[in-house]
Amino acid sequence: MASGKPPAVLLLRTLDPPFAVALRDRYRVLDFYASDQPVPLPAFLAAAAAVPDPPRAAVVMGGGSVRANATFFDAVPSLRCVVSTAAGVDHIDLAECARRGVVVANSGKVYSTDVADHAVGMLIDVLRRVSAAERFVRRGLWPMQGDYPLGSKLGGKRVGIIGLGNIGSLIAKRLQAFGCIISYNSRRLKDSVPYKYYPDVRALAAESDVLVVACALNKETRRIVTGDVLDALGRDGVLINISRGANVDEPELVRALQEGRIAGAGLDVFEDEPRLPAELLSMDNVVLTPHAAVWTSESRSDLREHTLANLEAFFSGKPLLTPVLP
Repeated sequence: MASGKPPAVLLLRTLDPPFAVALRDRYRVLDFYASDQPVPLPAFLAAAAAVPDPPRAAVVMGGGSVRANATFFDAVPSLRCVVSTAAGVDHIDLAECARRGVVVANSGKVYSTDVADHAVGMLIDVLRRVSAAERFVRRGLWPMQGDYPLGSKLGGKRVGIIGLGNIGSLIAKRLQAFGCIISYNSRRLKDSVPYKYYPDVRALAAESDVLVVACALNKETRRIVTGDVLDALGRDGVLINISRGANVDEPELVRALQEGRIAGAGLDVFEDEPRLPAELLSMDNVVLTPHAAVWTSESRSDLREHTLANLEAFFSGKPLLTPVLP
């Protein structure tokens, strides 16, 4: 570069200290969250576009409030690369990126094993009532009120998985080891797996004891789990969602739980995070986690290296490691 300075990177998410240091060691970081009192996003983007040698790459957060859309790219027309720190890309307008020649990378498989582990852990928790039983003990109700109500075993359960991608496939393998019977719904039949395929989600739910939501969020999958799907799952059924909150019709889910139309749920994601329906907080048959399935100390480290490698590839003129748009 003529200036001799490192390239600028637009940063639109908070980072842990090692990640922030590693990014600043390599790039001029224009950080939206650097100030305790950040300026409005339009003003921040306008200032970023006006700097000498403006940013050609942006690091964005999945599920956050910032959307990489036409307005975003109009504000910073120098951008030619978006690196998402999430696997999902529902916050990025891929058609607009393709039109403008902006390449896009996501987190690839960085989180896959951790999310699969979390999904299985939540399912065991719901079925065996682990969290609820722990609260029972802490409140001093045992043995004063006798034995805690029986849970349900995992082995032999019919598990339907919506979305058999990286994460869905790992969930299936883990649950197979428990003796579960796996079926799935996906955009198309996968010849490489032995599981039964259901092109219709309601039919999948009707043949399942457990329904796991592991699909991407897009126009086709928004609220793919409707009230009818929950009714098909039935009064003994359990829903697990580690995908996106908007994959499930949340008001219908709350009603189904209140009315006993399904037996329980494990939810790591919600439609309007960090807000969630207050009714869920008092339900002992619901396990709630704060969109934390992706996070382990190992995944944080892996994400840092993966994101930096994608940025390095872009600035070196090489193919991205995990291209969504090549």
